Amino acid sequence: MKKSLATLLLLAPLTLGLTGCIIVADGDGKYNSSVDHEDRERDNRSQIANLTLNTPIDKVKNQFGVPDFNETYTKEGETIQVLFYRTMRKHSDGMTTKDECTPLLFKDGVLTSWGDTALQQL
Repeated sequence: MKKSLATLLLLAPLTLGLTGCIIVADGDGKYNSSVDHEDRERDNRSQIANLTLNTPIDKVKNQFGVPDFNETYTKEGETIQVLFYRTMRKHSDGMTTKDECTPLLFKDGVLTSWGDTALQQL
């Protein structure tokens, strides 16, 4: 009895000390103790503000990381790819939706436009 009680008293503090520790690795390989959507949104807005037309899609993906959504289709013989990156929060549900993202449009692998207006004009 004494031996099991001593074991319990030794293990309880160790077990409680390990709870609640979360390490998250984002698409850029950075490690964070918690996911901070505001920082990610601000970073994405800042990077979008510095985009230039005709940037290859691979360069944008390397700069931004994995998109929140990705769509590809063909229109009038051109391959169009739309990458969506989160730039704002509209819903406090912990989920990212397309209306919280800015679309980046690529035709034949190069950036041609971005934003909701550009997406609506397709």
